[in-house]
Amino acid sequence: MEMTTMEVETSVMDLMSQGGWVMWALLVFSIVALGSFVERGIALRKARTDMKTYLTGLTKTLLEEHSVTDAMKISEATPGPAPRVAIAGLRHFASSSSHIEKSLERRAQGEVRRLHRGLGILATTAMTAPLLGFLGTVTGMMESFDGLANFGTSNPGMVALGIKEALTTTAAGLIVAVPTQLAHNALASRVESITGDIEEVANFLLEAREASS
Repeated sequence: MEMTTMEVETSVMDLMSQGGWVMWALLVFSIVALGSFVERGIALRKARTDMKTYLTGLTKTLLEEHSVTDAMKISEATPGPAPRVAIAGLRHFASSSSHIEKSLERRAQGEVRRLHRGLGILATTAMTAPLLGFLGTVTGMMESFDGLANFGTSNPGMVALGIKEALTTTAAGLIVAVPTQLAHNALASRVESITGDIEEVANFLLEAREASS
């Protein structure tokens, strides 16, 4: 027998009601985390750079043709944080290596901060959701013991409701935390990869500056 949409909606609302306020708090956390994951996923996808092609272009323009102008054009036409960092260094390419290094470092720090934006929400949700679930476990068990103290064994339903609340919130906390942690790890890995691209470009420019002097 297939479950109707109305039955599914009813069962979800029943779970929310059985879990108490903790379930609604977890729902808010999960919605915020989902929004943050989608936004960061799109942003990091746009931040991808074909590093092999880009570095080949920089090698040709800077080391072979010695044209900073052409290197700037390639960097401006290439999307991603790494080319933007390169632009900061290319603007001061005629200056000393230390000056270029400072320019690269300042821009790189800004780009890395931008890449990490939103990851804190996912990390916080992954850590907080299980704690909220355990808090619901405690409150549910407290209700069970209250029912046991007030009605003894004459009303086992009161005890069962408290236990069900405890188990529901514990499960919900883990259901929210596990995928959120996986999402955070996936995005953090992507950020680390892009950060490596930034470092690679910065080192390339510094080496190119040394080679041109």
